[in-house]
Amino acid sequence: MEQQKIILASQSPRRKELLSQLQIPFDVLVKDSGDEIFPDDMPAEEVPVYLAIQKAQPYKTDLDKENFIVITADTIVCCDHHILGKPADKEEAVKMLQMLSGREHEVITGVALTSRSKQQTFTVSTKVFFKDLTLDEIHFYIDNYKPFDKAGAYGIQEWIGMIGIERIEGSYFNVVGLPVQRLYTELNKF
Repeated sequence: MEQQKIILASQSPRRKELLSQLQIPFDVLVKDSGDEIFPDDMPAEEVPVYLAIQKAQPYKTDLDKENFIVITADTIVCCDHHILGKPADKEEAVKMLQMLSGREHEVITGVALTSRSKQQTFTVSTKVFFKDLTLDEIHFYIDNYKPFDKAGAYGIQEWIGMIGIERIEGSYFNVVGLPVQRLYTELNKF
């Protein structure tokens, strides 16, 4: 990977932190890729990769050298076949956390690695199990952590994850926002 110029196309401080912990040099470059819109009939497991591919489109003109690789990613939370994106406001965040309370849901991240000549995609899925959350716990979390930039209205690494998540099946880092183990493997193959 030393020959590669890695570009992380994300504003997420969590993705930036996770990628930096891999000790891979990279730059952050964020371009507007438009609204995160996908076909209504698309299966949930396909949505994150579809959105990651869309996010890569504005970077195609920047890939003038073969050794440039752009990393784009999208994470969704899926509960009962409902895709939970980022909450628009406190009311929507409360509804999302009430939906997740006492239940299992799935966190799916799609990643696209894009160079001038090729694109490789993958998804990673993790099952997350929440305890029953009280309304007081939900309000405390939202008021103090403002999870409006997080799919499903929560961050596993924050207070709500510490007190509310009973167990996970799969990658913890995927739930944070970037499946770094798989990303490292795929970058080495790319």
